[in-house]
Amino acid sequence: MPDRELIDSEARRDGGGPGWRNPELVLAAVVLGLGAFVIVGTADVTTASSALGLGPRFFPFLVGGAMIVVGVCYVIDVLRGGRGDPEQSEDIDTRTPADLRTVAIVSAIFLAFAVTVDVLGWIVGSALLFFGLAVTLGARRRIRAAAIAIALAVGTHLLFVKGLGVTLPGGLLTGVI
Repeated sequence: MPDRELIDSEARRDGGGPGWRNPELVLAAVVLGLGAFVIVGTADVTTASSALGLGPRFFPFLVGGAMIVVGVCYVIDVLRGGRGDPEQSEDIDTRTPADLRTVAIVSAIFLAFAVTVDVLGWIVGSALLFFGLAVTLGARRRIRAAAIAIALAVGTHLLFVKGLGVTLPGGLLTGVI
């Protein structure tokens, strides 16, 4: 009499049989669902009728639509028999402990940004965010890191405010910008 456990494990590995679930199809459905969620959520975003340009709904619609297209393609691929290749093991030293200190500092920096962005404003808050992350993750040239952080903060501010018409908090620079 054949070993039932061996048959079940072979059937699961081959993609059929009792207890079979297709995690790739579940992932495709999740991607489709998230895409639909983004599009439905974006439809509620209001814009000024006088706003010119792309507006704040353009990129969320673009991302949501792309997620739906990728999800549909993934569903078709899985239903046609496509399967992902198994992951190769990474060449890591499992005896080395995780750097939880860096993870905690990065988390604290993001939390501080979220709490203070209304008071400090987008430019000051995000410049401090970018600079803090750069230093925490190992930037040795602090002046260069600060200059890049300021450029990123001003650049993202201009992109959102001028390019997309999204209002960002002015904070400390309210009368200046």
